[in-house]
Amino acid sequence: MSDGESVENIAAAELRQFIERIERLEEEVSARKDDVADTYSEAKGRGYDVKAIRTIIRLRKKDANERMEEDSILQSYMAALGME
Repeated sequence: MSDGESVENIAAAELRQFIERIERLEEEVSARKDDVADTYSEAKGRGYDVKAIRTIIRLRKKDANERMEEDSILQSYMAALGME
């Protein structure tokens, strides 16, 4: 086996490792998504409003200033449309 073939074999093995690692991670993500869906279903079964929970989770991902700015704009738009 020449040095070129050896390098190609090493590169192929490394590529295979990356692909297999990504596949495992994607399986884990899929399992986590199932866990999240199960948790939403459980909350719904206990009488919680899932839409409100999703909104809270979305808002908690933002910092306080971003939330305040978004709320201010929303309030302004609602007032302009006579919704308040």
